[in-house]
Parts: sequence; C-alpha cells; structure tokens
Amino acid sequence: QVQLVESGGGLVQAGGSLRLSCAASGRSFRSYALAWFRQAPGNEREFVAAISWSGDTTGYADSVKGRFTISRDNAKNTVYLQMNSLKPEDTAVYYCAAERIILSSVVVRSAADYHFWGQGTQVTVSS
Repeated sequence: QVQLVESGGGLVQAGGSLRLSCAASGRSFRSYALAWFRQAPGNEREFVAAISWSGDTTGYADSVKGRFTISRDNAKNTVYLQMNSLKPEDTAVYYCAAERIILSSVVVRSAADYHFWGQGTQVTVSS
C-alpha cells in the first residue's frame, strides 16, 4: 500500500512554470512506477507523464512533450512534474498515481492500470 499527496498547484500566467510534487508514504516506494494524470472539467482523466520504478524509463503525452519533465527522488519518496511553457489548455486537476509495474522498460499510460491515487492539485493557467 502507498498513500500519495500532491502539492505545488496554483495559478500561473501562460508561459510560466510550476513544479508539482507528490509525496508517498508506505513501504517500498522505489518498487512503484509513478505517473501524473490530469482532468479538466467535462473531460476524462488523461495521461500526462510516467516514470518506471527504476527511473530509467519515462513517457509523455504528445501535448506536453518538450515542456514537462517527470522525475523521482527515491530517498525522499517523492515524484515531481516540472511544467514549463504552460498553456491555458494545461488547466486541470493533476493527479499522482502509483502501481507496481515490474518491467522497468515499460511506461503504462492507462489510468485503469494504476490502483493508488492522490487527491489531486489544481493547476490554472491564465491567458
């Protein structure tokens, strides 16, 4: 079991940056693959970025590739999402997710494959 708590959301102007953090409690954090998803009002939850348990493999949605970076610090039990060049269409509630995924070469992009979720943090990008 792992519990996840996101932080770092807020209001930012277009072109600005934010860094989201997701702190995990529970054992074996380093054995979990981690991901960020987001959900805007009226939309389904969509994949943003993921990182394997080893940290060797990352994956991004096309809409954020080149602007967002996911990373993890196993010593701090924390996963980060650095978001640069933010756009109004990035406005959403951002969720952290975790799952035991053995293959370190695989990035899992489906929300249904993650069983542990944080409560979400709001990101609003003004134009």
